[in-house]
Amino acid sequence: MRLVVSCAFAAAVAAWVPASAQGQEAARVVKDGGITVAGWQGKIDAQEEKAGQVLNNSKLASGPNGALRVTTGPAVTYWNPKNVASGNYTVKATFTESDYMGLNDHPHPYGIVIGGNDLGTGQQSYLYCAAYGNGTFIVRGMGPEPFAMGGRRPTAHDSVNKATGKGASVTQEIAVSVKGDSVECAINGKTVATYPKAELVGAGKLKSTDGVYGIRFAHNTDAVVTGLAVTKQ
Repeated sequence: MRLVVSCAFAAAVAAWVPASAQGQEAARVVKDGGITVAGWQGKIDAQEEKAGQVLNNSKLASGPNGALRVTTGPAVTYWNPKNVASGNYTVKATFTESDYMGLNDHPHPYGIVIGGNDLGTGQQSYLYCAAYGNGTFIVRGMGPEPFAMGGRRPTAHDSVNKATGKGASVTQEIAVSVKGDSVECAINGKTVATYPKAELVGAGKLKSTDGVYGIRFAHNTDAVVTGLAVTKQ
């Protein structure tokens, strides 16, 4: 694995493990939740289901000019089955958390999903790169069990924007690219992590980097997504 970083690991940030193991706040229930954007689907995480949460406890709604407004509830992945990328490509979107940590007591991530296969089933696989409003990021996947790239803790990088404080607005432009034999994540225009495709595709990880793309949100998070699109390389 090759990891491009300019700062050390953020040791004070909690490890990526289920909420029950971290002592995190429980996932809330979003009023009038569910998916109201035509063609979109979603699935909450397995540990959320075990805790009794359901998909309609999070919310995906339309915003102005094609924006997507996500409010969670349980951690969730959203996608439109028509959004498929293959070969060499970049999926990019901008995430704006206008009320940083407004629904939680510590930073929670959100980001881009690629390589989605068998989504919504017990055999789903996908990869995502997500940013936190405290200047850190993670790269994780489902295969169908969760797997972590770059270590279990979030990684600090100077290209990831930091909110000035709780309740402030913070924006991240996140892009995930497949380029030949490698996959990279860029945040706010700078590459933060690069992995050989061979480390991502295989038993217990991705079925392929070809597949559906979408968005991913941790629990108890509220943000607006704009400009979600794919471009061919």
